[in-house]
Amino acid sequence: MNVLILGSGGREYSIGLALSKDDNVEKIYFAPGNGATDTLGENLDIADFSKLADFVEKNSVDLTIVGPEGPLVEGVVDVFEARGLTIFGPSAKAAQLEGSKIFMKNFLARHNVPTAAYIETDSLQDAYKFIKTLEVPIVVKADGLCGGKGVIIAQSHDEAKKSAEQMLLGNSFGDAGTSIVIEEFLDGYELSVFAICDGKDYVVLPAAQDHKKLLNGDEGLNTGGMGAYAPTPLVNDEIYRKLNERVIEPTLKGMKEEGMPFTGVLFIGVMVVNDEPIILEYNVRFGDPECEVLMPLLKSPASELFYKAATGELRNAKIEFHDKYAVGVVMASKGYPYKSSPMAEIIVDDIYHEELNVNAHISYAGVTRADAGTDDGKLYASGGRVLVCVGVGDSIAQAQKRAYMLVGQVHFVGKQCRTDIAYQVL
Repeated sequence: MNVLILGSGGREYSIGLALSKDDNVEKIYFAPGNGATDTLGENLDIADFSKLADFVEKNSVDLTIVGPEGPLVEGVVDVFEARGLTIFGPSAKAAQLEGSKIFMKNFLARHNVPTAAYIETDSLQDAYKFIKTLEVPIVVKADGLCGGKGVIIAQSHDEAKKSAEQMLLGNSFGDAGTSIVIEEFLDGYELSVFAICDGKDYVVLPAAQDHKKLLNGDEGLNTGGMGAYAPTPLVNDEIYRKLNERVIEPTLKGMKEEGMPFTGVLFIGVMVVNDEPIILEYNVRFGDPECEVLMPLLKSPASELFYKAATGELRNAKIEFHDKYAVGVVMASKGYPYKSSPMAEIIVDDIYHEELNVNAHISYAGVTRADAGTDDGKLYASGGRVLVCVGVGDSIAQAQKRAYMLVGQVHFVGKQCRTDIAYQVL
C-alpha cells in the first residue's frame, strides 16, 4: 500500500520508520516532512487539505495518517472522509477532546470518567473564588491548543490568580486562553497511555512515561518532552483494567452517543493517586517523544494497526508487541526552550558496535537538509527538539544504556540533553 503521513516531527519520522520496515508498504509520502524523512519516502510541499486529498486520489494513496493535533482540530479528517478517502484520526468534532480543555473536562464529568475537581470559566471573579477553595499547588490551563505549553502549576494562590488573569486577558496564550480551566493538583505519578480506536473497539499500547522538565531530576522549565521510556512497570494489570473499564470504554461509548465516534489515537494523560487512575487530560494524537519509543515495540505490521483502525476493523486485527523496553533521549538545540538557535551541522559517527546497529536508532525531528547541489545534502539542526536517540533492550537499564551510547555518537554545536531519562524506575 501507499501511505501519506501528515506532520514534520520526530513522531511522524518514527511512524514512517516503522512503516518503512513493513512489507505491506510500497511508498511513503510526508507532508511536509522534515530534512530526514526524505530517506524514508518523499516529502510534499502541500498544506491545503483539498489539494492533499487531490494528491491522494491521483497517486493511489491507500491510507493517510495524521500526526499532529493542528490538522485534526482544523478538520482534515472531515475533508478526506467526505471524498471517501481512508484516513487515520478523529473528526474535527471528536478532536475537541484536545482542541478544548473545557469540552474535555465537561465530557469527562458527563460520563463519570474520574478527573480532578475543576471549574471552567471566562470570569476572573469566578476564577478567584474557586482558587480560594483549593490547596496549593493549583493547576491553571488555557482552553485551546498551546503546543503542550498551556498549563501553569501555580505554587501559591497569588500566582494562580495572576496566571488566570494573564490568560483571560490574552497576554499568555492569545485566544487559546480567553477561557480557562482551573483544577485541583493531583499528587501521584504521571503516565501516558495510548489507545488506538476505531470508533467501537480499541487496542491499548504499552504505557509510557514522559519527562517534561528540561533538566535532570525533573527540574527547570516544562518542555514538549525531553525523553520517554516504555513500557513502564508503574502500571500493573489492575490499573490497565481500571483504565479500560472506567476511562476508555465510557469515553468511546459517550463519543458515539454524542454523535462523534472516536477514531484515531486517544492519548490519556493519567495521574495515579493511591493506585487509582485519575485523568489529567486527553489528547487526540501520539505524544512526542512517546511515539518514538512505542513504534519500535510494535511487533505486528504498523500498516495493519493504522489501516484497520481507520476502517473500523480493529476487532479483526491481531496486534502484538515485542517483550522489550525502549528508552528515547531527546537531543535539543542550545537555546531550547527559551529561544531559537543558529542552524548547526549534525555529525553522526560511524557506528561499529553491532549492539547499537541492531538495537538503537535516531528519530529525526527539527532538522533541515541542505541543498545537495551546494552542500552535499548535509543535515542541520534547525528546530528546538532536534532528534531522539532510541535504544531497545530486554530491560529498561539495557535500553537506557544503548540510547545514551547512541547519544555519544551524535554531535552538533550547542547540543543539550538530559542524562537521566527513565531515572524514576532505575
